[in-house]
Amino acid sequence: MQILHYPHPALRWKSTLVTRIDQELRDAVREMFDLMYASEGIGLAANQVGLPYRVFILNLTADRSEQDEEHVFINPEIIRRKGSQEAEEGCLSFPKLYHPVKRFEQIVVEAFDLDGNGFELTIDELGSRAIQHETDHLDGVLFIDRLTDAGKREVAPVVADFESVYRQQQQAGVIPSDDALRAELEQLTQKQRP
Repeated sequence: MQILHYPHPALRWKSTLVTRIDQELRDAVREMFDLMYASEGIGLAANQVGLPYRVFILNLTADRSEQDEEHVFINPEIIRRKGSQEAEEGCLSFPKLYHPVKRFEQIVVEAFDLDGNGFELTIDELGSRAIQHETDHLDGVLFIDRLTDAGKREVAPVVADFESVYRQQQQAGVIPSDDALRAELEQLTQKQRP
């Protein structure tokens, strides 16, 4: 498992609902936390590691020793939104790219944890921003999609560099073709269908 970089097709994949919480999913979540900490992130969506499932993880402290701050969101749904905030965001799938993004200030999210227990959380500030960012991932929406037109123009050269490096890796055979990757994502999606 590794964190995928733009423009990997998994990043634009609309994730499927999780219908089974099994040991394989629990192991994947643990590995996601390890990758997130190694990359000094605060959140990671399953499709960022090539798993097309509606799961993301958070630890707003980004500190492995603060395991009581680890949160798993399965099949999350933002049910209420309020206010507005703008702050700089980054993304582990776009290393070293940061830009201001406008988000809702406060949200209410419903989800399930790894034990299958449903919960509802009202959160604001960084937590609200992170949950919106990760939920967007699950819908195939990237933070660069949320930029203003001027912001998109500003980051366009960096985004083009990501695309160029990715395509070079595909041509060298390091990364499979997009068609092969999409077929793999579809196979994984089928595993969660009832």
